[in-house]
Amino acid sequence: MKKILIIIGVGICSINITSAQVKVNTELKGFINQSFSYFPKVKEVENTVKTAEEKLALTELSKTPDIGLDASYAYVMPKITVPLGGNEFQFAPVHNLATSVSGSYALYDFGRIKANVAKAKNDIQLAKHNIQFVKTQLANQVSVIYYNIVYLQKAISIQDSVIQFFEENKKLTENKLKNGDALKIDVMNLQTNIDAEGNRKVDLINSLEKQFNLLEYTTGIKRADASAFDFDINFINADDGAAIAQKNNAEFLLAEDKILQAKKDVEIAKLADKPMIGAHAATGIKNGYVPDVYEMRFNYNAGVSFTMPLYGFGKTKQHVKLQETVVKQQELAQNTLAGTYKKDIEQALTDIKTNIERIRNTKSQLDAAKTAQQITASRYKNGVATNLDVTAAATNVQKAALTQLQYDYQLCLAKVELAKLLGYEYWGK
Repeated sequence: MKKILIIIGVGICSINITSAQVKVNTELKGFINQSFSYFPKVKEVENTVKTAEEKLALTELSKTPDIGLDASYAYVMPKITVPLGGNEFQFAPVHNLATSVSGSYALYDFGRIKANVAKAKNDIQLAKHNIQFVKTQLANQVSVIYYNIVYLQKAISIQDSVIQFFEENKKLTENKLKNGDALKIDVMNLQTNIDAEGNRKVDLINSLEKQFNLLEYTTGIKRADASAFDFDINFINADDGAAIAQKNNAEFLLAEDKILQAKKDVEIAKLADKPMIGAHAATGIKNGYVPDVYEMRFNYNAGVSFTMPLYGFGKTKQHVKLQETVVKQQELAQNTLAGTYKKDIEQALTDIKTNIERIRNTKSQLDAAKTAQQITASRYKNGVATNLDVTAAATNVQKAALTQLQYDYQLCLAKVELAKLLGYEYWGK
């Protein structure tokens, strides 16, 4: 009993550790789970499980006997008679009537049904893992859309601050123009900058609306309160990541299912040369019995059959060889998948590390650009700096802010990609 409790405790700890690998906000979790019930592709693959279950039920019914009802009529001429004692004696009726109930049952099929049942069960497992794979891909798609929205909203906010800065300096320049301390071209240049930044904002708003459309397409919900790049994941090395992916990622589970499926096909192909032992029986009524060939009489029969393929000119051997080649192909595909995932995990980890360093370096650049912008604005107000100095300072702040935002965005997407590769189901409770 104590040993059982220890095992259960270890299992619970394992589950908690797995669920704690990724931190994600409740809104994104809600969107992902909503997409599972809304997006048509999920319902499509869920139906494949029902199809596979029906196929298994049909395969298992092969164990049951087949019962049929037969009825026939035949008109036979010429009449079959022989002279006997001065009279014609008829051996068969002209009108042949028969009806019967027959049944057949496979007594021993040397494992055919068993092998097909095992394959049908494997098909069910493959269909379930395919659902898991589709959900993982959909969760990743929703997450990317969600953080695209965060990025675009923050970019629009940066544009708003830039436009506000230019508008404030335009008002200041208009006052200077009235006092003769500025030129009309200075006002026009600032208005040109405002219009250019306004167009960039329109482009960002257009892109944001498209992301909302994609969100509605995948979840049925068109608005989100997304405001931060808050997706986080525990870091690991590439080798550990590759091992976790092979254990958790649905694509690896599907690859293993395909290997098992191919092996089942080999087993089934090898059974083609095996014999079949069956039983059959029938009972019914028919005419044609002498001496009264037109009298309908009860009849029955029963027996055992043995069927053995003698020579198939190498068809079975070639079929087995073909299926063994398919097994090898699936195993090679699994090895390729493992190599691809390790490479992708290494790339995701590199992107995470690189963007963390970039963000650290960009922070000081942004602080310096903001300070320079404040100083330049004050100098321009006091008539020391020029309009071009103001424009340059604002542009530097905008570039630094957008660069930092881009790195934050890339870091977040790299974490989302790593979670997908590792097979973490971060949308659970």
